[in-house]
Amino acid sequence: MLTEIETANRRVVLGLGNVLYGDEGFGIHALHNLSAHFPEYPGIEWVDGGVLGLDLLPLVESCSHLLVLDALNADQPAGTVVELKKDQIPLYHGVKLSEHQLGFQEVLALAAFRGRLPENLSLIGVQPARLEVGTHLSPKVAEAIPRVRRLASHVLRDWD
Repeated sequence: MLTEIETANRRVVLGLGNVLYGDEGFGIHALHNLSAHFPEYPGIEWVDGGVLGLDLLPLVESCSHLLVLDALNADQPAGTVVELKKDQIPLYHGVKLSEHQLGFQEVLALAAFRGRLPENLSLIGVQPARLEVGTHLSPKVAEAIPRVRRLASHVLRDWD
């Protein structure tokens, strides 16, 4: 278990999703893309959270800075990039962001209830075009990666 001193400046970029289900794997694809493009950000942990749901609670509660990358249903055209900050992220299951997101929203809600939600919390997501078996992103979602990279760069610079 990490001490309070060890978590005071823990910076994590967390990719969520199922890479076997088309655009649902966006968060993982984006995580790998960002980690390859941003080696200049020392001290950042790049974490593939897959579809671990509540198993991610210890990670979330141990961060001071958390950037979540995920596919989300924002009722927007496919490929639309959405950036949400801490207070804009729904923490209850009434708003379902993606197929696995219910579990992660519960993680955030539980961390908030316990007073351990990261102070610096952001989510960058993309509206999926295709949720079906397959390991590749749809063209519209793949085209969003450069914009996601720019937004993530701003978030990481703001952390400094």
